[in-house]
Amino acid sequence: MTELALEIGAGGIAAVRVADDVEDDDIRRIEVPPQQVWQSCEQLLREVADGGEVTSLAIACAGPIDMGAGIVAPAGVPQWRAGFDIVAAAQAAFPGAIVQLALDGVALVLAERTLGAMQGVPDALAVSLSERIVGGLAVGGFAVVGRTGNAGNIGHMLVPGCDEPCLCGGRGCLDAVGGGLALCRWARAQGWRGGSVAELAHAAAAGDQVAVAAAGRAGVALGRGIVSAAALLDIDLVVVGGELATAGRALWNPLGETVAEHARLSYLPGLRVVPSPLRGIAVLAGAGVMAHAAVA
Repeated sequence: MTELALEIGAGGIAAVRVADDVEDDDIRRIEVPPQQVWQSCEQLLREVADGGEVTSLAIACAGPIDMGAGIVAPAGVPQWRAGFDIVAAAQAAFPGAIVQLALDGVALVLAERTLGAMQGVPDALAVSLSERIVGGLAVGGFAVVGRTGNAGNIGHMLVPGCDEPCLCGGRGCLDAVGGGLALCRWARAQGWRGGSVAELAHAAAAGDQVAVAAAGRAGVALGRGIVSAAALLDIDLVVVGGELATAGRALWNPLGETVAEHARLSYLPGLRVVPSPLRGIAVLAGAGVMAHAAVA
């Protein structure tokens, strides 16, 4: 049996064959192409399948999605913004496989609950800070999916006092303030000469003043979003991962200070914000959890 996991987001496309001993070299990654996106996904999946009979395929995709209809419309994939029936395409490509679709944030929660920092914790929030901000919720020991499959999308919570335009069409979203792509644009406008989110995080960890200020913006904005979510959901654990989480004190100090400043309700003082042990592979790992569970 060959179980495959596929991740699609603003940072690119990644695929892996599910196994107990997956290494970074086993993961195949490409940038999101301007055209023929599904054809590129299928080619990547066939490469990692390596001729094996595919029995299960789980897809974790950036939103919005319509999980029931099998349609995705991620803002970071221009060709699919009007909607793409990815489940039908996957079933046609791999007719013998069980195909599942989930929001990237749902896959994130499944990974943290199964392999990461949320093990044994029934109620928690998972966040990934990379090109965009991905979020997912666990309540009562279950990943929250929502009516259409888009629950947990913390990247589109509004940040008080912010009015930056967001790719979703709104203004003041957390992703428009603290997402990696937004931070890179802001930093370049301040004179930073780097290009990628990974470079920005590295520069912030190394003490570059502009990069440190950018990471601080993310920390404050995310801290406000986390406290709002915790107050609404009565959770006491938030797990933060992704490329920007490697920025060190430049991110984590303002994040912790903001949480401490605003988490004043009687049930929030124990709110913990901790780094994910899953590095940058949590979403793909969560898709792997789904793929394996489908045939276990």
